[in-house]
Amino acid sequence: MSLYAINREGGTAIYAQIARQIEQEIGQMYGVGEWLPSESELALRFGVNRHTVRRAIDDLVDGGLLERLHGRGIRVIASPFDYKIGIETRFTETLLSQGVTAESQVLRKQIVPASEAVARKLLIQPSERVFWIETLRMADTSPLCIISHFLPAENYPELENGYSGGSLHQFLQDNYSITLRRTESLVTSCLPQGDDARLLSMPQNRPVLRVKSLNVEGDSGVPVEYAITRFRADLVQLSITF
Repeated sequence: MSLYAINREGGTAIYAQIARQIEQEIGQMYGVGEWLPSESELALRFGVNRHTVRRAIDDLVDGGLLERLHGRGIRVIASPFDYKIGIETRFTETLLSQGVTAESQVLRKQIVPASEAVARKLLIQPSERVFWIETLRMADTSPLCIISHFLPAENYPELENGYSGGSLHQFLQDNYSITLRRTESLVTSCLPQGDDARLLSMPQNRPVLRVKSLNVEGDSGVPVEYAITRFRADLVQLSITF
């Protein structure tokens, strides 16, 4: 990597020149997931102080090209891609259609009493037993979202021992011959809660897109799954079609 000559007489701020140069090099010299040199190395290369470099990096982080991981450095991230939410949205199929590899990991699976909010969505009584399944979804090995799934425990007993990962909707179709249809998606922006930021490898002060969804059995319209998904807002933009 060669030194870069800063134009100190022009009208463009020095940090903006550095940001523009690094942006040009992303894609030419660095792939998604690769690490940039440290701020100290970049400051030496550009002949400026670390504060100036940090401001340039901040611009690129805000623009969704880079991310800072505490104690690790600065990493190139993928540009946000469209995640389509429709009547029969499936995570794996949605990503594969855009050439993105999808993975799913079960973080938690247990039976709990339904909260009032969950019971209201599933048309059951509060404190009835529901499966609470927490899954981490990956896109090209990078954490993309965490999903909390709630399903009536009495209706789908095979979930307890049978489901261990992959498409939950496909599991329900294979074992119960039901096809889910989404009837509601409520989208809000909020800060990550609990251990979501750690699991998503993102700063605690960056927002997530939270989607509360209701999926019903296609023919009968009986509620099957209430899901709360937290997407990394810097990696995805939601395209909602019904």
